[in-house]
Amino acid sequence: MTGVPQQAGPCVVVAGGGTAGHIEPALALADAVMRLRPDARVVALGTERGLESRLVPARGYPLELIPPVPMPRKPTPDLLKLPLRVRGAVKHTREILDRVRADVVVGFGGYVALPAYLAARGRVPIVVHEANAKAGLANKVGAKFAERVAAAVPDSGLADAEVIGIPLRHSITSLDRAALRRQARAHFGLHPTAPVLLVFGGSQGARSINNAVSAAAPAFAQAGIGVLHAHGPKNTLAVQSVPGAPPYVPVPYLERMDLAYAAADAVLCRSGAMTVAEVSAVGLPAVFVPLPHGNGEQALNANPVVSVGGGLLVPDEQLTPEWVAGTVVPLVADRNRLAAMTTATLSTGHREADEVLARIVLEVVGK
Repeated sequence: MTGVPQQAGPCVVVAGGGTAGHIEPALALADAVMRLRPDARVVALGTERGLESRLVPARGYPLELIPPVPMPRKPTPDLLKLPLRVRGAVKHTREILDRVRADVVVGFGGYVALPAYLAARGRVPIVVHEANAKAGLANKVGAKFAERVAAAVPDSGLADAEVIGIPLRHSITSLDRAALRRQARAHFGLHPTAPVLLVFGGSQGARSINNAVSAAAPAFAQAGIGVLHAHGPKNTLAVQSVPGAPPYVPVPYLERMDLAYAAADAVLCRSGAMTVAEVSAVGLPAVFVPLPHGNGEQALNANPVVSVGGGLLVPDEQLTPEWVAGTVVPLVADRNRLAAMTTATLSTGHREADEVLARIVLEVVGK
């Protein structure tokens, strides 16, 4: 980007690249800022490697690319190169902040946020948002010199964080599942009235989830339950149809998550922070299967919903076809239990987090 539009409003720079869990809250904030201040400018920072290279332009926001600075999880020779890489990325990011005349930097964690925080320090006000139950390194650094710090849940590890939930897309927070149900079922080729389980394992799918749920297909068919299963674009899923039973519909990817949520009566999924927030906001009873890697934050993300009775949690290694048939099938067939779980999970949702964070950001700009 070389030219900067001449507008009177503030310039908000969002830094949340890499994964959808960092990018989607940043874009939800961007949309909320533009609703509150149509004269504002929003610029996103990202790298060529991350999903932001596709997601940000698709939402109509300019994307400024910076050198990626992935943090090694283990001691490797790359660790010795880290200070030089960070220095180069910070210098490049500082040039971008100067060129776009940034009024505030809003970071959502990840390897795009760290250079942004360091480049903005002492020059541009910083706001930090932590989506996970356990704060990552970048946000721990950024929080030390931020004007305001927000978090999705209490006890994230960031001092004085304001608990606001996770900014979500307006199409999700305003979703009327009942009104869209018929259209959503028709869109995916699902039975118009049978119970439906939505299954997904993140944007790339999850092999353990794919294997366990697809192997239980006969049990779903026998119970009169349909399944909408996003298996990931790099995976394949062959499920034999049962004559007279509600369809088991495998798809590589869900472009319309709003319709997927509207079509479903329950969901089986990973428990990334963004997923838990969306499922809670729309009121779907959930079976959470935390990612078995990392520092255990996915199980922590699910705990608020599980603790109030809005969901179940099963470790990845315990997710077997037999467990799915014996636990998930009866759950999805029990409409009274699903109704109670819906009420419970809605109690944990934050449907206004996007506008709450936007107001925080605009207050910082106005200081």
